Amino acid sequence: MKWLNALLIFLPVAVFLEVTGGSPTLIFLSAALAIVPLAGIMGEATEQLAVRTGSTVGGLLNATFGNATELIIAFFALSAGKLEVVKASIVGSILGNLLLVMGAAVFLGGLKYKEQRFNLKSAGTISSLLVISVLALMIPTVFDLTARAVAPELVTALDVNLSDATAVVLILVYVGYIYFTLVSHRDILSTADDEGAHDEEGGPLWSVPRAVITLAGATVAVAFMSEFLVGTLEAATESLGLTEFFVGLILIPIIGNAAEHAAAVMFALRNKMDLSMTISLGSTVQVALLVAPLLVLAGLIVGQPMNLVVTPLELVAIFGAVIIANSVVRDGETNWLEGLLLLSVYLILGFAVFFYPVA
Repeated sequence: MKWLNALLIFLPVAVFLEVTGGSPTLIFLSAALAIVPLAGIMGEATEQLAVRTGSTVGGLLNATFGNATELIIAFFALSAGKLEVVKASIVGSILGNLLLVMGAAVFLGGLKYKEQRFNLKSAGTISSLLVISVLALMIPTVFDLTARAVAPELVTALDVNLSDATAVVLILVYVGYIYFTLVSHRDILSTADDEGAHDEEGGPLWSVPRAVITLAGATVAVAFMSEFLVGTLEAATESLGLTEFFVGLILIPIIGNAAEHAAAVMFALRNKMDLSMTISLGSTVQVALLVAPLLVLAGLIVGQPMNLVVTPLELVAIFGAVIIANSVVRDGETNWLEGLLLLSVYLILGFAVFFYPVA
């Protein structure tokens, strides 16, 4: 993914345009393009630390920093009061990982290999956790609809209270999932890819200080680019003829997870479907059980109370994505047709979001 570093040229471009009061649209596009390679650098630094610290701590590092870019973008959007954009980005990340990332990996890998296999126990465990991501959004949404008929004047506060409580439960579930994966059932869920991944790379290439400094620097740069991105969001979307709903649900997840997407496809092309599935499914679980709850709780801190109530379109999309993802991983084998089905669903969803009317 070294070729992504060519996009770093947009980092100084975005800074220059912001300082000189350039076009909001150009600032938005430059910041978005600069975030892509920065996300890749963060991922590479994390991998280098994972090699140094061993598989257990390395797995925790990857879980922690896997969606850091998108979390930063969403936090700035949350601070700016763009709650619908934040919720759309959460849903969009779940859909993007399940349909776009896994679909592209399965499709392209399937074109090269007739059938690809992966650890069914590991993928099955993660797939089961996806069900709670649907319930975590379904229950607050249904609660909102029913509560409005009973106490419309209280529903806003009640939605926030329910979402806060749900967020705490989800974080506890995520902690349990990390312990289950890295400690109590580590031997059952380990794969051949896990055992040979570091040997194939020839050992760590970076020192620990270099990896830490690089990770810190990339994180700071992403924070600045995210602030630029959110600050110009309204003007840029109007200029480009896009809605904030489309940007939140489609563009931000793709921008924030671009490097991660490329890695999943790369491992699939190397016939390492265990690693590819871990990236797509594991990242989805992290968004649903950690990123979303953290943003809900962060809303209380920054004075922007946020709930987990989503639109019917988003709810149906997540429900459908989880169903088709579970059908793909249930037998521990994949082929190109299954990847095509996943990509087709994502494309249809993209059209639906693009044509979604503005209120």
